[in-house]
Amino acid sequence: MTDLRTRLVAHARTVLRIARWEVSRSAGTLDRRTAVIGLVAVLVAGGIAAGAAGGGVALDRDLYRVGIAGDSPYYDAVDQSSTLDPRPVSDPNVELVVSETHISVADTQTGRAAYSAFRDAVQSYNERQMAREENQSAAFPVVVDLQYRERAALVPAGSRVDGGAGGGGDAGTGGGGGTDAGTGTGTTGGDTAGDSAADGPDASDAAAADDGGVDAPSFGGMASLFGGDTSGSPASISPPFPFASLVLAFAFLVPMNFVIQAYGSSILNERINRRGELLLVAPISPGDIVAGKTLPYLFGTVAITIAIAAAVGGGVVSVAAVVPIGLLFLASTFVGAMFARSFKELTFVTVTVSVFLTTYTFVPAIFTNVTPIALISPLTLVVRDLAGESIPLGEFLFSVGPILLAAGVLFLLGVGVYREEDMFTQRPVPLKFLDALDSRISRARSVATLSALSIPFVFIAELLAIAVLFVLPVDLTVPMILLAVAVIEELAKSLHVLAAFEKARFSRTLRSSLVLGGLSGLGFFVGEKFTAIAQLAGLQSLTLGQTAFAPSGVGIGDGTGVSALVVLGLFLAPLALHAVTASVTAFGASRGRSAYGVALAGAIAIHLVYNLQVVSALG
Repeated sequence: MTDLRTRLVAHARTVLRIARWEVSRSAGTLDRRTAVIGLVAVLVAGGIAAGAAGGGVALDRDLYRVGIAGDSPYYDAVDQSSTLDPRPVSDPNVELVVSETHISVADTQTGRAAYSAFRDAVQSYNERQMAREENQSAAFPVVVDLQYRERAALVPAGSRVDGGAGGGGDAGTGGGGGTDAGTGTGTTGGDTAGDSAADGPDASDAAAADDGGVDAPSFGGMASLFGGDTSGSPASISPPFPFASLVLAFAFLVPMNFVIQAYGSSILNERINRRGELLLVAPISPGDIVAGKTLPYLFGTVAITIAIAAAVGGGVVSVAAVVPIGLLFLASTFVGAMFARSFKELTFVTVTVSVFLTTYTFVPAIFTNVTPIALISPLTLVVRDLAGESIPLGEFLFSVGPILLAAGVLFLLGVGVYREEDMFTQRPVPLKFLDALDSRISRARSVATLSALSIPFVFIAELLAIAVLFVLPVDLTVPMILLAVAVIEELAKSLHVLAAFEKARFSRTLRSSLVLGGLSGLGFFVGEKFTAIAQLAGLQSLTLGQTAFAPSGVGIGDGTGVSALVVLGLFLAPLALHAVTASVTAFGASRGRSAYGVALAGAIAIHLVYNLQVVSALG
């Protein structure tokens, strides 16, 4: 026990020493240009967060031009709308002209869109006016409280759910009715009960209003940061869409792109300038070297994440959800920097990594309030945390677990090529990738281990495929997802076997192919069982979730009510599939790259047929 503690302390000291050296070296090379870029990164992230928090994101600002007089009763509604741009009536370049007696609309698609925006602006204006009334019960005689329920908790089939209807107050009793854009009726109320009230602007019939000006609060005063309103008058109820919180969550990712640029440049500099040669000849393990060089950038990522979380109101969950994303950014950049032959290739790698990971983490979070598919992305946890929702442990692990495992495996592969024969040679990227895989194969059973370690990447790739195909019709997406699953899994089971044969690790015989294929299939089968965590997040309630995970997830629980022999057969069927297809690709790999390509196509076809049969059997 004392020996182990001594070794751990020695490793920790080595890592910290290298980390301090990395910080001092990086600080010494920091120039004005780098400092300016870093400042820009902070300003961009802060601008995104501030814009979202203040509701200042308006992509359609001044989109439609409206000709209107300054003394028109409609002028305030137009002026306070971010979409409408008030112009003089004499301006010929307008889509809409509002006069005292009527509204003229250009006979174009843009004109009709401008008219619709005008009606919405008037309705919103009237809503805000009524919200200022002292007698709120008269202004809003009908109040709706909207609650969202799980699908399983809805009313039984055949029952009818009526939607609420809204109505305005009577102007003579001091209430105010808002303009209804669909029917074009409504009035705004007077100041006190019994007083006469002026007719409010109505976009549908353009009834003339009192010339007396009315003061309105600033636009967006009733907007909700985290989505639509769920309580209020019927006209104010809107479906939730967490656009602002998504933008806030996206602010976490912006600084990461600058951190990985600095990290990747540091790794590649040591290769091109051979600075890393001194560390390689020192009595230090490659793992300690990589850990020490990565630690400052990881701490920087954590510090930035904590600062942004504190600025936007996020808590511990937001930080815990974003840090694994940063770790995956660093791991992918490290592997890319170890493979790249020049800064031009490194730029391509870092941009690719940034786009892919940003897509993976950002796009699914759009469906936060729609479907369990959103839990693919840790940013969904950030959105929920910003909204004050509780997050079950199972859902948290489902979001961050695959990302953490993938980051660990990437660092493991990168450390495998942190050696002189790979660092200081100009080998093509595909060959470097095969070298990284081969570096982790020392005996036949290593093949099974690598197959199991590929599961995080398989899981992430399949989840991304589900997210991309989610919006398409099921009849089209089911065959596509089955094909994607077959391609992803067969590549994961065979690439490291190809690397081992390319490096002559094993004899190119049929027996070796069958042994390696069987071990690869076994390792993949064992690792694959961890995808059962998808059930914790409710992903198998989706058709695509069942399609992606049911073919390889058939287990004992599926055999209820049948004989033990059938149960055993269902449980072992995926193992037989993986062993057979992995043996096919292993045999092809033993005969060369061209034969491997042909064998891979055959294995994908076998896998696809199997998946189709299982999906058909499961209905």
